[in-house]
Amino acid sequence: MPWFGRGRRPVAFAASMAPSSAMTEPAPAPSVPAAPTPEAHGLTHGCARCGAPVPMDVGLCERCNPLGLKDSASSQVHGTIFLGIGVAVLVLALAAHFAVAGIGPFTATVTHMQPGTTADSVVATIQIANHGTAAGSATCRVTDPNDRGSVHSDVVYTPRIEPGTTLTIQHEASFGSVDQPLAVDCQGP
Repeated sequence: MPWFGRGRRPVAFAASMAPSSAMTEPAPAPSVPAAPTPEAHGLTHGCARCGAPVPMDVGLCERCNPLGLKDSASSQVHGTIFLGIGVAVLVLALAAHFAVAGIGPFTATVTHMQPGTTADSVVATIQIANHGTAAGSATCRVTDPNDRGSVHSDVVYTPRIEPGTTLTIQHEASFGSVDQPLAVDCQGP
């Protein structure tokens, strides 16, 4: 049978396949139990806006979403959280930078060496200057200049030093000698 135009193509049945009213009723399909719904088990969570109980696969209740609009995708929610965490880290980094801006640099020199309270110790008099525009504490590392491996070293934390001032401290070390001044290097935060 020819087919012309854009309409539906007519279907021709062979005589043996002609529709008949003598057909038997189709056998019923085996009944498959429906998948349990969240309501059947009572699995609910709170509506994202008002807290009313809603099924697990729904984000908003009928009152908060009367048009039945689709919820946000999980990638949108996680992306928003990731962006929020990134912004928070950036804000904290900027706050930390501005909190310590202007502290230091510090210069330190050993001005005097004398014997310590024990036979193997020495006391170094150290002058530390804050050349910055803000007050702050310095972390100083005191080492023996003859010890190239820096096996013998102490870390000294200074009290707060005002900008443009010099602080003198004494530190007793269990290494070094009175004849050779200790090396000192101070850093700010």
